Amino acid sequence: MLLQLQNTILEKIATGQSLAETIDYLCREVEALAQDVVCSVLLLDEDHRLRHLAGPSLPLEYTDAIDGIQIGPGVGSCGTAAFIGRPVQVEDIETHPYWQPYKGLALPLGLKACWSTPIVASGKVLGTFAFYYRVARGPSDAEKAIVQACVHLCAIAMERDQRIADRKRMAETDGLTGLPNRSRFNTVLGEVAQRPQVWSLLLLDLDNLKMVNDTFGHGAGDDLIRVVAHRIAETAPEGMAFRLGGDEFAVIIPCIDTLRPADLAARLIALIKETADCGGHLIYPAVTMGGAVIVAGEGPDQVRQNADYALYHAKERARGRYVQYTPGLGTSIVERFRAVQEVGLALREDRISAHYQPVVELATGRIMGLESLCRMTTREGEILPAARFMEAMKDAHVGLDITDRMLERIASDCGRWNAMGLGFSRVGFNLTAADFYRGGLTRRLTETFARHNLSPSMIVAEVTESVYLSQKDSVVSDEIHALREAGIKVALDDFGTGFASLTHLLTVPIDIIKIDKCFVKRLSEANTGAVIIRGLLEIARGLGIVVVAEGIEERSQAEQLLSLDCASGQGYFFARPMSSDAIEALLRKDNHISAWSAFLLESERELPQAAAG
Repeated sequence: MLLQLQNTILEKIATGQSLAETIDYLCREVEALAQDVVCSVLLLDEDHRLRHLAGPSLPLEYTDAIDGIQIGPGVGSCGTAAFIGRPVQVEDIETHPYWQPYKGLALPLGLKACWSTPIVASGKVLGTFAFYYRVARGPSDAEKAIVQACVHLCAIAMERDQRIADRKRMAETDGLTGLPNRSRFNTVLGEVAQRPQVWSLLLLDLDNLKMVNDTFGHGAGDDLIRVVAHRIAETAPEGMAFRLGGDEFAVIIPCIDTLRPADLAARLIALIKETADCGGHLIYPAVTMGGAVIVAGEGPDQVRQNADYALYHAKERARGRYVQYTPGLGTSIVERFRAVQEVGLALREDRISAHYQPVVELATGRIMGLESLCRMTTREGEILPAARFMEAMKDAHVGLDITDRMLERIASDCGRWNAMGLGFSRVGFNLTAADFYRGGLTRRLTETFARHNLSPSMIVAEVTESVYLSQKDSVVSDEIHALREAGIKVALDDFGTGFASLTHLLTVPIDIIKIDKCFVKRLSEANTGAVIIRGLLEIARGLGIVVVAEGIEERSQAEQLLSLDCASGQGYFFARPMSSDAIEALLRKDNHISAWSAFLLESERELPQAAAG
């Protein structure tokens, strides 16, 4: 019988049955084998407390009473056996000193004696296996044989269960900080959501981690993450601080009646911003936080999304502070958030591409260069201009990802065309403020083009007036100087919408100005547009700057600009933005805008006839 029981228990262990079910089955079978015994198995936890595992014949009030007892000398039979690591045999509970504090629990239940054996594996006590007797006595030889076999089986089962628990704990623990990770966060969030209390979620974003990594190295960055993680853990409710990955952390507040989210956020921000020694460097950490509170009818996913919206808003408008979600916060954030998600998906699915619009020499119709324009293709095949996903581009991370993708595509296209001998001199590339403040812009441009055997002189770095004029520091102007020194031409886009830029041209020189289309449209309005453009052209010529007129949509506009000695222009009249294949076909056929070239040629023929007439 005992051999059959051993085989059955080993099979249950091998097939992955739970520890509690396996040991409960063992206790029941042992009680059937050994007459007049009550079997009990306790686990020893990391705090050296005994935890009830199995005892099918013990009443609930007894198992509850002994659950969590600290082991030690003289702590009943089981507490003492676990402490000393040897069997403890008490043949009379009523008189034995080990049981004096506890006999009031056992004697009313008719438990007169207790023999406990420690369960040991790999030199470590994992728990205890005990027989209670209803008469004052010790174990028989047969009972000793049963217990010896059962203790061995319990050790196998418990050790396997601990290995599984350890693997799960490792899988749910962040290796750098020791905090629970995203997987554990998802589990706990689901558990908290089932409780009746009103709970809250705070999301934290560690500011300037990339700057620390770039400046002091990743070792210092890792130290910073560890410091911040420790400060969050010691301030948050126990077990409710998580590292979600990278520079993202989360804190769950299980009940806001006892801890208000704004109060905890204030404490976290104050504690985290204290100076920290990271790799021998003194760093001032900072976090930006967003939070949301569960409301009726919402699930954990909605609360998390609301907290995400609040964090997004805080990063845009309140760096280093806490923003709590309110229903009115959502509309613009949701739109941008969705746009960011859509563009991010398009980047991953390779649906971001470069289209090109020719820049035309007005006097000849020759294609002087190209302006690259970002396009996104939807899953349905619709091609969207950048204006349709501009909200997403305002996000610095998305904007930089777009820049990297576009730069590589443009360099690849131009390298191919250049190798084919197709004629054009330069390609324009639009830059944002984030591109400048990221650092290393000139190096990235030149290195990317060099990989495709292209000279930096082929690049036109286009900067809008909003970037050019809003110089709170020297970052933009310094980078513009670096670009020009590397041989890259710098163009000021949408020129004329901010006249303060005229004075800036003296301190931060550029190579090209692109007259905004709003002035081109006014060419026919009582000569107003012509006067302004003539003035801009004269200023540009005086400064040695090339002028490109944007937004030319009618032949009359092109004619007027040519009469004003404007050298070049672009717009729908000449060509709409087109795919790389289409622009390649155009360059292969003729690097001129044929309709405009034909018009110019016809006009030249008419001039001598008119003079002769």
